[in-house]
Amino acid sequence: MSETGLFSSSDRHMVDEDRIKLTSVGVDIGSATSHLVFSQIELERQGLRYVTVSRTVLKESDILLTPYLRGNTIDGDALGRFIDQQYEESGLSRDDVDTGALILTGVALARENARAIAELFAEEAGKFVAVSAGDHLESTMAAHGSGAIARSRANGAAVLNVDVGGGTTKLTVCSDGEVRAIGCLNIGARLIVLDEAGAIVRLETAGRLAGDATGISLDIGSQIQPDDLRPLVSWMVDRLFEFISDGAPSQAEDSLVRIAWDKIGSDVKSIVFSGGVSEFLYGRQVTTFGDLGKLLGEEIRERLPSLGLALEEPVRGIRATVIGASQYSVQVSGSTIFISPAGAVPVRNVPVITPDLDLAPTVLDPSTIADGIRKALARIDVEHLSSPVAISIRWRGSATLARLNAVCAGIVDGDTQVLTNGRPLILVCDNDIGGLLGLHIKEELKLPTSIISIDGIDLRELDHIDIGALLPSAGAVPVVVKSLVFSATGGRG
Repeated sequence: MSETGLFSSSDRHMVDEDRIKLTSVGVDIGSATSHLVFSQIELERQGLRYVTVSRTVLKESDILLTPYLRGNTIDGDALGRFIDQQYEESGLSRDDVDTGALILTGVALARENARAIAELFAEEAGKFVAVSAGDHLESTMAAHGSGAIARSRANGAAVLNVDVGGGTTKLTVCSDGEVRAIGCLNIGARLIVLDEAGAIVRLETAGRLAGDATGISLDIGSQIQPDDLRPLVSWMVDRLFEFISDGAPSQAEDSLVRIAWDKIGSDVKSIVFSGGVSEFLYGRQVTTFGDLGKLLGEEIRERLPSLGLALEEPVRGIRATVIGASQYSVQVSGSTIFISPAGAVPVRNVPVITPDLDLAPTVLDPSTIADGIRKALARIDVEHLSSPVAISIRWRGSATLARLNAVCAGIVDGDTQVLTNGRPLILVCDNDIGGLLGLHIKEELKLPTSIISIDGIDLRELDHIDIGALLPSAGAVPVVVKSLVFSATGGRG
């Protein structure tokens, strides 16, 4: 099996190198803010994959308040000018960038906005990983970017990451380098926005809910002083702290809770904050932006001792997101793959899930396997995806007919939400079982959709893959693995 460093420029193509350097960019476009970071990423070959061993930030862009034309329609032209300016200031052209990650969150996910943003990066389409991040995935990326996940791995103690943004607050319990639980509330800095004269120019439903709960009348165009919003902010923090300690706010409509969870657990000893509001909480930002950010940051910081958790510093606060993407290619052995029909490939930018499946027992339960796949799909907010999803399978044990039946039935059942509108079933196995799984699903389960089942590749959560067309002479397919890279040492990527 050969491995190749893959670069955007043909004169930088490197074969069988132990180390690869890439110039990468991470672009984060959300409801409240947008920003970029340019970085150099060094990869080292370790076994079947390249692993990021160093990451150097070359330039961090300014933070832009995401521009809007009207309502929730993002101003693509204004955003494009900002992006062009940041490239110019970095001293890099778009041709200089080998790889990148484009992260869309919040209203940027809306079809009209996503299409306009995609056009801004049309020439980089083949080099960029495009990620549509709903609440689950955004929570996970924030915990990676802040360093909470790496901290939980290094210290062997559970950590709570609280990402307070413009429209939502996302909570992630990290344990042993993994995400253990996620919760989300409609609490954020830009639920209410004032202009320079103190008139309300933006009012979200959750902001009105908080106003009603505290007896503060709020309407578009009405005047209010920022200090008059303190009782409203205090009410929000009450609900947030109840959510952390008890698992549910005591006084709120269902609309306040976006992702329900249980209370954090007694093993959580420390807390890390990320997101725009964290800049105020840690005292790194003093300039206000006509929203609730400063008030929220101050209120949380003042009342934090009541939670009994040690406050830790994040690696990144408002920039707790990807700094780019690593990329390398793998030549897959052709002896144990199954692709039907042959025209099912190529596929590009396919997100990967790594379900927690225990395949070691002699007797396997299809429903347990299906449930594990559904949980993994929920973690990447599958409802926001129109692409297929690659399921990473770590096979253990023998390939008896009964075990194949159980695994294949569980896979098809668990992947039902993806196998719609002609989307293919994509399996990527670590051991030589890809051909057997694909053939069994096709012949025994009679799955009508296309099937791509390959093996010999070690994938991880948050990876994306390209699978190329079948190479007739080798009976193989080329695969490009792209991994999101975060600034946190020891973090993902």
